[in-house]
Amino acid sequence: MADKPVRVRFAPSPSGDLHVGNIRTGLYDWAYARHTGGTFVFRIEDTDRTRVTDEYIHAAIESMRWLGLDWDEGPEVGGGYGPYLQSQRMHTYREWTRRFLHEGHAYHCYCTPEELEERREAARAAGRPPGYDGRCRDLTDADRAAFEAQGRVPTVRFRMPEGTTTFTDLVRGEVSFDNRLVPDFVLVRADGYPLYTLAVAVDDVLMEITHVVRGEDLLSSTPRQVAVYRAMGVAEDDLPQFAHLPFVMGQDNAKLSKRHGAITIGWYRQHGFLPEAMCNYLALLGWSPGEDREFFSLAEMARDFTLERVNRNAARFDMKKLEAINGDWIRALEPADFAARITPFLQTAGLVAQPPTEAELRIISGGAPLIQERTVRLTEAAEMLGFLLVDDAHFSVEPEAASRLLTPESRPALEAAHAALAGLGEWTTADIESALRTALIDKLGLKPKIAFSPVRVAISGRRVSPPLFESLELLGRNRSLSRLQAALDRIPTG
Repeated sequence: MADKPVRVRFAPSPSGDLHVGNIRTGLYDWAYARHTGGTFVFRIEDTDRTRVTDEYIHAAIESMRWLGLDWDEGPEVGGGYGPYLQSQRMHTYREWTRRFLHEGHAYHCYCTPEELEERREAARAAGRPPGYDGRCRDLTDADRAAFEAQGRVPTVRFRMPEGTTTFTDLVRGEVSFDNRLVPDFVLVRADGYPLYTLAVAVDDVLMEITHVVRGEDLLSSTPRQVAVYRAMGVAEDDLPQFAHLPFVMGQDNAKLSKRHGAITIGWYRQHGFLPEAMCNYLALLGWSPGEDREFFSLAEMARDFTLERVNRNAARFDMKKLEAINGDWIRALEPADFAARITPFLQTAGLVAQPPTEAELRIISGGAPLIQERTVRLTEAAEMLGFLLVDDAHFSVEPEAASRLLTPESRPALEAAHAALAGLGEWTTADIESALRTALIDKLGLKPKIAFSPVRVAISGRRVSPPLFESLELLGRNRSLSRLQAALDRIPTG
């Protein structure tokens, strides 16, 4: 297997939007394939159609494309080993099931779910392992006929061989399982649908997968998978190599799961995280490029990725760290790129038309550089730039800001600002700044904070906003003067 070109697969079973653990696995699979010059296979495990829907499959494909994890073979791409949706490979699983039964690697099991549970409970009570007890392993033809006469529909179980299953995990080193502790397992349900243990092994062999890089939670299933490989006739030297990745934990040191809240890739996308940042951060959950580097692109990851650098210890998901990396990536964008990326979020917030008008594009392109350095998530753009895009009929001032800064004491500054700007010739940032400094600081003798804070609230509705003078230029003369007058009108006189 070591001499063969690398073929690695990412095979999710999307029963919902892919979560960060899924994507971390897919990212490592992708990086290993790209680093070795191998083939990245994207396969969908969808035999359980009660949980895996076309909508979820489409969402998984879209998430992978959004993240930039392109695949060489798989849905929408094709390849020489397809189809790549397991629901389209049922005839293949039926044929291998027939062969396993014929060759004695599998047998029909007629035990009902109630009988299985009763025997499991008895085993627990007696202190024995609660796995399948082999009741149907050696049925006679008469036994099978009797069960079928009762109307029982059998499952198909794999006959686990004696001995041990030992392999070298590329992350964890040598791992060994006593096969006596691995009960015979179901390959095919009574309804004829294959289980994971059959489909995954058959597909790995027929797709000539050389490396199985997946989560640690699947480590215990490896002896079953290897047993099926061997039953298919795969030689020991041709068995795929395994690499089991560490768990991703929540801040409470429990395995990251739905109870931790926002863990799906779709959530992070909707809440303003960049795909570059997601890949960068998820890569660090169990791997490092070395030299204390924490900021790198997908291309750099592919260049440096090795399984030897994957940590055995569990990784902890830290939202603050992700936000910091997201902020770094936002600051690394070209201003025009940043403007393009925040536009959909402004549209979602109802601030911008679809497509944006020329006036809206002017404000977005002008406003984007004002907020890029202080943005952590793209969703923040709506709050930061909203006052420039909303029409005056829907513009509002935060009550707390108004109560503190739109007071009788601030009237002189607001009146002076209105007069200075009303008489301004050129409406540019430099001219606006010069006029306001002259009127408020030089003539009124105010300190900058006292001079400009009420103007900022009148213009933006908030105590904190993008740079004031640039904002005034983007807002325009008429709207700026209108908001200053509205602020004056709300201040009691006398």
